[in-house]
Amino acid sequence: MSQTMPEISLHRPYPAAEVAHWDYETDVAVIGFGAAGACAAIEAADAGARVMLFERNSGSGGASGLSGGEIYIGGGGGSDAQRAAGFEDTTEDFTRYLKLAGGPCADEAKCEIYGREALNHFAWLKAQGVPYRGNYLPGKHIEPTDDSTLIWSGSEAAAPFCDLAKPAPRGHVIQHMGWGGGRPLVDILEASALSEGVEVVVDARALALVQDGGRIVGVVVRIDNQPRFVKAEKGVVLATGGFVFNEAMRRKHCPDTFKLNDPIGDKDDGGGIELGLGAGGDAIHMDQFFTTCPWTMPESHAYGVFVNVQGQRFINEDCYHGRVSRCAVDQPGGKVYLLLDMAHFVQPMDFARISIAGTGDSWEEVEAELEMPKGTLSATMAVYNEHAREGRDPLFGKRAPILTPLDQGPFVALELNFQSSYFSFFTLGGLRTSTDGEVLGRDGAAIPGLFAAGRCTSGLPAWGHGYSSGLSLADCTFFGRQAGRKAARG
Repeated sequence: MSQTMPEISLHRPYPAAEVAHWDYETDVAVIGFGAAGACAAIEAADAGARVMLFERNSGSGGASGLSGGEIYIGGGGGSDAQRAAGFEDTTEDFTRYLKLAGGPCADEAKCEIYGREALNHFAWLKAQGVPYRGNYLPGKHIEPTDDSTLIWSGSEAAAPFCDLAKPAPRGHVIQHMGWGGGRPLVDILEASALSEGVEVVVDARALALVQDGGRIVGVVVRIDNQPRFVKAEKGVVLATGGFVFNEAMRRKHCPDTFKLNDPIGDKDDGGGIELGLGAGGDAIHMDQFFTTCPWTMPESHAYGVFVNVQGQRFINEDCYHGRVSRCAVDQPGGKVYLLLDMAHFVQPMDFARISIAGTGDSWEEVEAELEMPKGTLSATMAVYNEHAREGRDPLFGKRAPILTPLDQGPFVALELNFQSSYFSFFTLGGLRTSTDGEVLGRDGAAIPGLFAAGRCTSGLPAWGHGYSSGLSLADCTFFGRQAGRKAARG
């Protein structure tokens, strides 16, 4: 009578006692070859461990490879680029901002260790071969279009953040002409991993973890449509991305994302999160997501005023474009309007899919074109302009120089529609991990042999309303290193 083999499932570990034959044996198995997986593999190998890295695609990349290559760096008095531009950045201010950006979801321990170690991490990245030109690019930018290094990449200079932590620009972008610096960043980390002797296996999709008693001792991967059993003597590191392409997980945990239609990522289907949950891990802040509509392109639009369909402002528009966009999605009516005068209006970028919804020689005419009740939008703009002429914004705390009256007609209202405009988005929630990348259970205890980093965890960029560009790559590269180092110790 034949014995039935256990099911191979993301949702429960496979028992090690039922493994008939190990197809691969290593010390540390890393799942996912984006920046988090690469950094975990580099550090584990550097610590003396044998490392195998499994990637479901045919090569490296992940969401990191689709990014701008920008990493959030500060503290310690400032990076070389910050100091050269005249910015001092204390560890206290840097750490405080990280906690503010994390909002109610902030992991204070992660903020504190990264606050202390960010400059050392920057030096490590350079040691891997990541190049930085070292110059500062002032103004409001989503990404530099040239090879500049330092940009304002969050809400550092906007209320309430600037009142609680001294502002400094902290987005450090790889030296790369044009957009898309994430691809060369991952290429450099891949070369470093290979030079450390990491064995890479592509076209290998993780199917299940393998457990012996309470410890994770391996992983099952599908290669050539066959399950292969990988023994990992010291640990498994999950670096598999978020869950933006898993509609069932989004409906369960992050339903507000269904207001939007432009998910960004690679194969972010939540598989690593499900593996971690099946092993007893805890998933936190699963309702959180990042979104942005590129309304600050052209840059002059940053001087505009946002109102909802009721004609009311809802935020200080000088903060980070993603914070404005995330707060916009909270507004009723499925859309918001960006109000501009002729001094600041330029035709929006085509890819943003932002349309002109109303024009007029007065804000009363714009109000009428938008079919808003009389005395709504026009009153909002009368109050705004009155205070802007005095250099203040008592309602939301918008600051000069972006605080300026919009009184040079004709006037225009641009429509940012959540369904039809380009609101890109990705998820932020994931497995709860320690500062060493250990996956934690609901009781707070580490699951032996299981580690995770990057978007399959809840890390530094934990709160969609406080996200700053560069936090995701900072999180995945630094805590990827932490996870790899801890896994190598067994």
